[in-house]
Amino acid sequence: MIHIPFIGLDCDTFPPTSQALEDPNGLLAGGGDLNPETLISAYRRGIFPWFDDDQPILWWSPAPRAIFYPDQFQPSKSLKKVLRKQTFKITMDTVFSEVIVACSKPRANGDGTWITKDMVNAYIRLHKLGYAHSIEAWSDNLLVGGLYGICLGSVFFGESMFSSQSNASKAAFCYLVGFCKGQNIELIDCQVENPHLTSLGATNISREVFERHLSRLIPDDLSLKLHSGNWSSVK
Repeated sequence: MIHIPFIGLDCDTFPPTSQALEDPNGLLAGGGDLNPETLISAYRRGIFPWFDDDQPILWWSPAPRAIFYPDQFQPSKSLKKVLRKQTFKITMDTVFSEVIVACSKPRANGDGTWITKDMVNAYIRLHKLGYAHSIEAWSDNLLVGGLYGICLGSVFFGESMFSSQSNASKAAFCYLVGFCKGQNIELIDCQVENPHLTSLGATNISREVFERHLSRLIPDDLSLKLHSGNWSSVK
């Protein structure tokens, strides 16, 4: 039986990430809520929620951590060809709700979804507050791919991506990388590696290194960075 601490409704009650379990990797705590203050407090510590509908809210801090350094990113030759063809029109923050709903749908491989209705509503609220952002890929005026995540200071915490057309989510990600470079966003968090992220060039770093990055890149007063980058104006 797995034993983890349960937190209350105080967003400052997360246990130290050093207490996260090794199996399952990164499980840290349960309970709490999905209010903006709680989520922001969690993310700035490198903690994120991940749970199913039939579970309590579960909080994670996996090790190692899958990340991208935007200034080191190099798309593959095949992806460069896709980008040169300009197959997709890319926009930002135009249909955030549609992107997260698309991400929440079960995958073609039969996997279920961890993006519950409560999660969708919580991140839509963060989007309205200026913290959560989406990038959308369009083909013939149809939304065919995209991704969403949270930006705090100079860190973008990627949450999920979807694609209904080959390479659409990859094109959206490349656009995110370019935007991050232009706005001095130094780190893109991808949480845990998977084959798709590895194919894009994700790398693993230790939890300790990751948290040192967060301490350096996220200001104490997040309001100073809330609207930096002017996300919604970039098309």
